[in-house]
Amino acid sequence: MRQIKAVIQYNFMGFYKKPKVILTFLLGFILCFLLSSRIMPVIQAYKSPVQMLEPFLWTFGDTTAILLSSVLLLLLFSDLPVLSAITPYYLCRTTKKRWLFGQLFYVAAVSGIYTVFMLGATMILCAKVGYPGNIWSNTAAMLAYSKLGEDLNIPSTVKVMESVTPYGCTAQVILLLFLYILCLSFIVLAGNLLPGKNRGLVAGLLFCLYGFLLEPKVLRVLLGFEEYEMFRVNVLIGWISPLSHASYGRHNFGYDRLPTVWQSCVVFLILLGVLIWFCGRRMKYYHFVFLGEKD
Repeated sequence: MRQIKAVIQYNFMGFYKKPKVILTFLLGFILCFLLSSRIMPVIQAYKSPVQMLEPFLWTFGDTTAILLSSVLLLLLFSDLPVLSAITPYYLCRTTKKRWLFGQLFYVAAVSGIYTVFMLGATMILCAKVGYPGNIWSNTAAMLAYSKLGEDLNIPSTVKVMESVTPYGCTAQVILLLFLYILCLSFIVLAGNLLPGKNRGLVAGLLFCLYGFLLEPKVLRVLLGFEEYEMFRVNVLIGWISPLSHASYGRHNFGYDRLPTVWQSCVVFLILLGVLIWFCGRRMKYYHFVFLGEKD
């Protein structure tokens, strides 16, 4: 564990000074600002305070927001696994497996930091009108019990408000978002362990494209389905689309055959297990190339 910890610590050296890290988090904050701007007019128009976590729930309960926020991580993790001048030293002092576990824990830690950052960004943007009490606001009730939430594409629904409190809902949304981001990050890492250049970036883009194409609205247009034909399709998409598994509003709250939140977590954990196994297999055949300084 000491050797794995040393690899993680070295990967984090100068982390917040790297241009790509600064750019990723800056773009993430801008994205939160743009996505939360659709609910600010509602709050200002009705002059009603909101629970401080509700802006995050309304922003990242939507598949489009989850997809856009996760795509930014492709920039952050484009160079995985982290290779530097000191990597040969670590490989001489430890095994490839331990070095790989260091990379995996590093990816998990960065994914967690990014998820918490998105939560904090939405809280800061709506701090003036937020309160900490663990009870849904009148604004949330208005959006849930009327068509206004549906018209504004805000995922505040009656079934969510009746089944869980804001803090409990936030914990589940963070968990789903973190697992989705972690799967995307591990796919990038697994792709970069394959022969060739930029395989990880291509794999990450394909993973995002797969989720986008399985969006019910997109699939309905592509296949020319009528609205009444989409019921079974929506259920099928809810099980096979990773983006739907990451969206809290597309889960079973006792009304349909969609997966529950915990079933989605199991799906993500199985996918992560397969990716970790694949990365471990690829490490046996991965060839490290280090270029020395030229005279």
